[in-house]
Amino acid sequence: MLPPQNVDSWVVLTADELQIGEIYDWCLHPSCGAVVLFSGTARDHAEGRDDVSLLEYEAYEEHVEPRLEAIVTEMRKLWPDIKRVVLAHRTGPLAIGESSVVVAVSSPHRPEAFEAARFGIDTLKATVPIWKREVWKDGEDWALAAQDITDVGSLQPVEENPQ
Repeated sequence: MLPPQNVDSWVVLTADELQIGEIYDWCLHPSCGAVVLFSGTARDHAEGRDDVSLLEYEAYEEHVEPRLEAIVTEMRKLWPDIKRVVLAHRTGPLAIGESSVVVAVSSPHRPEAFEAARFGIDTLKATVPIWKREVWKDGEDWALAAQDITDVGSLQPVEENPQ
């Protein structure tokens, strides 16, 4: 997983381990005072299951990158001052504790970085065709909390403190 050169967006779908430090370092930029990095990790339980031992991710690969790019485009429309953006997702088997998804955003100030990162992960989960299979002691099945795939442009940022 090599970072891109001479661009400010990095989208990737990979079977390789997500390198958190490398992603963070790539997001650093002299014009930015904030980097927000979200890492979703494989956990040992799920809805109705307390003994999950492995997660396996599958993706409709030819649709993933265009949707990730569309998310970045939407992020840049909503927060024009953000600088670098990473949207990275794993495929294949993941041990408990491994990162399955990383969203990172750098910007001059922290509010935009936090808001854009939150929008990035929420929109990725709702719009990118990636599915999770949970494996536990007595079986395996697709995750129970799956949702229908929606269009990137149909989602809006979450209001943290509506008044």
